[in-house]
Amino acid sequence: MNKFDRRGFIKLAGLGGGVVFASSLSRGFGLNALGSVVDYANGKAQNDFYFVQLSDTHWGFAGPKVNPDAEGTLKKAVQAVNSLEVQPDFIVFTGDLTHTTDNVQVRKDRMSQFKDIVGGLKVPTVHFMAGEHDASLDRGDAYQEAFGKLNYTFDHKGVHFVVVDNVSDPGASVGESQLNWLKADLKQQKTDARIVVLTHRPLFDLYPDWDWATKDGTAVIDALMPHKNVTVFYGHIHQENHHMTGHIAHHSAKSLMFPLPAPGSVPKKAPVPWDASAPYKGLGLRSIEAGPKQAKYEIKELNVTGA
Repeated sequence: MNKFDRRGFIKLAGLGGGVVFASSLSRGFGLNALGSVVDYANGKAQNDFYFVQLSDTHWGFAGPKVNPDAEGTLKKAVQAVNSLEVQPDFIVFTGDLTHTTDNVQVRKDRMSQFKDIVGGLKVPTVHFMAGEHDASLDRGDAYQEAFGKLNYTFDHKGVHFVVVDNVSDPGASVGESQLNWLKADLKQQKTDARIVVLTHRPLFDLYPDWDWATKDGTAVIDALMPHKNVTVFYGHIHQENHHMTGHIAHHSAKSLMFPLPAPGSVPKKAPVPWDASAPYKGLGLRSIEAGPKQAKYEIKELNVTGA
C-alpha cells in the first residue's frame, strides 16, 4: 500500500469515522496521519499490508429489540467491505459465525447460509475460525465439515498467523494437545518473528464470571512470551477492548449483530437493546494495517453501513 494522508485514508476506508489504535513493539518507526508505517530514518514506507477483521456475526439470531435488522447486518457488512476503494489482502472472521442452536440440521443450514452470504465478498482469501456458538455443542463437528480445521497457521508477507481454538471444548480450554501443537509451531519461529494470534475468547481473564476468559489461557500466553513481537486479535465480547499481558497486546473486535455491556458494568450480561435513534450503534468491523518489519498494527474501527 502507498502512503495516505488523513483524507486519503478515510476515503480508502469509505465507512465513516472510527477509532485508531496503534500497537507497536519497535522503536525508530511510526505511523503517518492514519497512513502507512514510515521508517523515519529513511523517510520511506515499508512493504506493509492490511486486512479486515469481522467478528460475532451470529447468523440465525432473532430478536427485534436487540437488532431488528438481524437478517441484514451481515449483508451490509459484506457490501461495506466490497465498497473499499482498495481491497484488503485478506479477511478474517474471529468466531461466532452463526448463532447457537440445539438442532443439528439448523446449525448446518445456518453455516451454509453464512457461507453463501460471505461468498459475495470480492476478496478471494477469507480465513474463518469458530466461536462457541459454532462449535461447543458438538466439539466443532459441523463447523469443521463446513469450514475446515479449528486451529491452523498461515503466513503473509513476513507475518506468521496462528489460529487458536478455545471454543470447541465446552469448558473453554485450549487443551494439552493443542498447546503442544502451538509450542511445536512456535519452535519453528525466531524469537523476533512477527506473530499474530487469532482466537475467539480472550486468552487472559477479562471477566471470567461472564465466560470472558480461557481456562488455560495463561499457558498459551506463557508459550508466546519468549517471542518479542506478538499481537492477539479476538472477538467474543462484542466490543473494543485493548489489554496488555507483558509485551503482548490483545485487541477485541465489535460484533456485527449486537453489542454487550462493558465487563462487570451490569449485574447480568445481556445484549444492549437496539437504539432506534442511533441504528447499528456499537456494531462494526475493523481494518488492520500491518507493518511487518516493525511489528506495528494500526487499527481503524469502521461502522456497519458506511453512514
